[in-house]
Amino acid sequence: METWVLITVAAAFLQNVRSAMQKHLKGVMGTTGATFVRFGFGLPFALLYLFVLWQVVGRPLPVPNGTFFLWAVIGGLAQIAATFLLVHLFSFRNFAVGTAYSRTEPAQAALFGLIFLGEHASQGTLVAIAISVVGVMLISVARTTLSPRSLVTSVFSRTAGIGLLSGTFFGLSAVAYRSASLALAPSLPAPDYMMQASFTLGFVILLQTIVMLIWIVVREPGELKLIAAAWKPAFVVGFVGASASFGWFMAMTLQQAAIVKVVAQVEMLFTFASSFFIFREWINRLELLGCLLIVLGVVTLVLI
Repeated sequence: METWVLITVAAAFLQNVRSAMQKHLKGVMGTTGATFVRFGFGLPFALLYLFVLWQVVGRPLPVPNGTFFLWAVIGGLAQIAATFLLVHLFSFRNFAVGTAYSRTEPAQAALFGLIFLGEHASQGTLVAIAISVVGVMLISVARTTLSPRSLVTSVFSRTAGIGLLSGTFFGLSAVAYRSASLALAPSLPAPDYMMQASFTLGFVILLQTIVMLIWIVVREPGELKLIAAAWKPAFVVGFVGASASFGWFMAMTLQQAAIVKVVAQVEMLFTFASSFFIFREWINRLELLGCLLIVLGVVTLVLI
């Protein structure tokens, strides 16, 4: 099995842990605070990973250029928007369904990859994406009466709109991060996906922390006390969040963002486990069928 696949599965597991912790934090602070925790408490770990690669392992630092800064800023801001919408989504539906809506990002990442990078998806990749998206649609209507009308209506509901927009920003950020990371390669003696990913992560998460902190101080200063009071779980969110992001950045440096995000759909397996065992949210047959279709899409992609 290719390295990027193993990295992606590990990152998907860590991201699910982070999302579960953020759902918990949403109960003790606002959406903005729960979003900031993902970045602010992840910054020390992101910088630590970069320091270890540079000073301990002895990898040379890349030299950023204008292309890197452009895509890193776009990706960082897009991820803030995507994370905010995803955390906000938890207020409307259960954990599993809330996460499912944002999982349309592989299809959207494929589109952004084509527009901005000229990356063409093969027929097999498009089939895998389609299978996974159908699985997501089934999950989204699993708690309603299943019919062609309900499938269409579900896409135009308020919850779906927020989730789909979240997926759009996640898809854009994925392609932007891949572009930023690849832009660093010419400044290195040889391509180094770990250093490229770590450097990109360190810059992006620093930017995100500054932007979010300014927003909170100016618009929602009361959130600072709530964040400080919940520093222990926030510390865990920061660690797993930074670790998951490091995995995503490495995988997307090695492979097209859309393809990585299809394999990343295995997160739904971890999500359903969290939904059932941690949040005690029941899962019905359609949700299970949707989950199986997502897995089938991943298997299809890996085998083609």
